Amino acid sequence: MNKRHLDVGCGAKARNPFGADFVWGCDIVKLNGNDKATDFEFVLADLTTPPLPFENDFFDTVSAFDVIEHIPRTGTLNGRSYSPFIELMNEIYRILRPGGTFLASTPVYPHPAAFQDPTHVNFITEKTHTYFCGADPYARRYGFLGQFSPRKVAREPQKNIEDRSSSDFRKKFRTFEHKYLKNGLSHITWELIAIKSNLL
Repeated sequence: MNKRHLDVGCGAKARNPFGADFVWGCDIVKLNGNDKATDFEFVLADLTTPPLPFENDFFDTVSAFDVIEHIPRTGTLNGRSYSPFIELMNEIYRILRPGGTFLASTPVYPHPAAFQDPTHVNFITEKTHTYFCGADPYARRYGFLGQFSPRKVAREPQKNIEDRSSSDFRKKFRTFEHKYLKNGLSHITWELIAIKSNLL
């Protein structure tokens, strides 16, 4: 079966951490003349303003590398208050097939990497994912319409999830190296499974 993957906030190169057959990338910034999307389909999209331009249940997997920390928690759309972060999570849930995976890697509070970039406006903690998981996700009170189940939530180097072909030993060494020799583990990884009623 052909697998479809979306990398949100892809920039000039969409990542494909699950080795999908067909890859899309979306970003708010157009590719320039030097950035040709040769191995993925590029779609222009504002991640803070729903909807994402994809059909329901279209993707097997969605990734977001260093993206969700840039999505505001509050905003105004058409004169009404809303949460761009909650709406993005709604959209990711909507476009994932039942049982599909959302993979995110983001700087985690209180590591300095969470604060040093002045465009970071959404500080993620080790418990933020819980608002979107379980039978009655707490974020439902704020307009979240979906339900995820955590497969993995862990502090780890991004390279471990970008390069899934690395040996377990190499991944453990990278984790040790970052934790003890490179100012700590700056990022947290989410692998969240989309739970939908038509999941078999």
